[in-house]
Amino acid sequence: MQHWWQTTVIYQIYPRSFQDSNGDGIGDLQGIISRLDYLQKLGIGAIWLSPVYQSPNDDNGYDISDYQAIMTEFGNMQDMDRLIAEAKKRDIRIVMDLVVNHTSDEHAWFVEAKKGKDNPKRDYYVWADPVDGHEPNALRSSFSGSAWQFDEASGQYYLHLFSKKQPDLNWTNPELRQAVYQMMNFWIDKGIGGFRMDVIDLIGKIPEQAITGNGPQLHPYLQEMNQATFGDKDLLTVGETWSATPESAKLYSNPDRHELSMVFQFEAMMLDQKPDGEKWDLVPLDVKKLKEVFIKWQTQLGDEGWNSLFWNNHDLPRIVSRFGDDGDLREVSAKMFAIALHFMKGTPYVYQGEEIGMTNHTVTDLDQIEDIESRNMYQERLAAGYAVDDILQSINAKGRDNARTPMQWDESANAGFTTGTPWLAVNPNYPAINVHDALADPESIFYTYQQLIAMRKVNPIMVWGEFSAIEAVPNQVFAYTRQWEGKKWLVVANFGKTEAHIALPGYTVSDVLIQNYPDHAITLADQTLAPFEAFAVVVA
Repeated sequence: MQHWWQTTVIYQIYPRSFQDSNGDGIGDLQGIISRLDYLQKLGIGAIWLSPVYQSPNDDNGYDISDYQAIMTEFGNMQDMDRLIAEAKKRDIRIVMDLVVNHTSDEHAWFVEAKKGKDNPKRDYYVWADPVDGHEPNALRSSFSGSAWQFDEASGQYYLHLFSKKQPDLNWTNPELRQAVYQMMNFWIDKGIGGFRMDVIDLIGKIPEQAITGNGPQLHPYLQEMNQATFGDKDLLTVGETWSATPESAKLYSNPDRHELSMVFQFEAMMLDQKPDGEKWDLVPLDVKKLKEVFIKWQTQLGDEGWNSLFWNNHDLPRIVSRFGDDGDLREVSAKMFAIALHFMKGTPYVYQGEEIGMTNHTVTDLDQIEDIESRNMYQERLAAGYAVDDILQSINAKGRDNARTPMQWDESANAGFTTGTPWLAVNPNYPAINVHDALADPESIFYTYQQLIAMRKVNPIMVWGEFSAIEAVPNQVFAYTRQWEGKKWLVVANFGKTEAHIALPGYTVSDVLIQNYPDHAITLADQTLAPFEAFAVVVA
């Protein structure tokens, strides 16, 4: 069975940073509505909307206090209904960000749960007695420190795998699960296009055994969720699964198992950190390893699952700064990343600003950092004796604020994002990098993305074609073919800042589909690739 989400491209919006409509410095739903024509021009088929639910904003909306209300800063439920309707008019679906591993500590469930051990909602969360007067075990939070927070009133600890204001839900409780499914059906009934599921691989946790990801009940829970909510509807469901392998991805996304459409896997996104270190411990990218990861996921998933394809999201630094060149070669390297990714098998995701080549934003002081994860790391490493310069270098390379700076619309004040003071500083390069200029330049990065998105809709080979990697190329070059019903396409991408030589005499070019150096002849038999050069061609 074919699905709409296999032939389209998804665009992620981080609402806080996309477009402010009322001058308070914070992006909002009315702002998104005002930019739907732009997204229609780009050609995307769905918006993955980062959380817009009511939240005290300890973790920028990923700490939800009411799943069925809208964060006041973003608008109200009428605005949300209008966004769904206006997007639908443009053949764009809204995919909601679903956070059900944890809630805010201000959610009504947790407010009740804290009232006492005999409260009906107590068991909606994970509680444990002290061990020898201390935390139940050594589980750590992803945001630094212990994953256990002591509750004075009851003398017990509650689990928080993220911020202490994000208590973990107890999925072993069937009542809790039914409450979650009811909430999901509330949104499905509104006509949304599906769910992106935040850290969904953690819901099967067994904390007393220090098991967090991939617990034994994870897949039964997802099958139950599928049956109770979206299973009989053609919705996109994508799980955020940091530890997924091709084998486990098949468990999630094989249609016969009735779980999810696909998962986000992050193997490629961990290649610039030391193998035994944290995300902040940097190593240069090894392109050979990057290719190996791509090839593994393209070939091993086969027809038993579905791939997600992405370079960026709200948690990751900008790809053009991370693996490319955000200086003189920014445009060609940004186009190379687009071409290399979009011709692979799977559903591509574009993160806001990626389509115009937005870059990381360098900070020089803790006061310039909003992200809770980066701020906690700064304090933790400072206390451990790290030099401030080294800490800031890691944050500038990998900090989440890099992706969250406001969208750069034009060269007016604050990049056209707001008439007020932006909640997070705009990248100062906005006069040179913005949507207005991109739309005016037929050779811009935007039109490369537009072309790739349009091609996917009308070329089954991009969606269903068999993937084969080409091995006989230099380490810095990624080359592969897609084959479908007698057609063959060849994609070549130089991931290096230096030239590379390829010799592929077995292929004859019959048509050029796209290239990021439009004046370069493509010979294949004996060719020198410019830095970050990429192209896709029809071959015989």
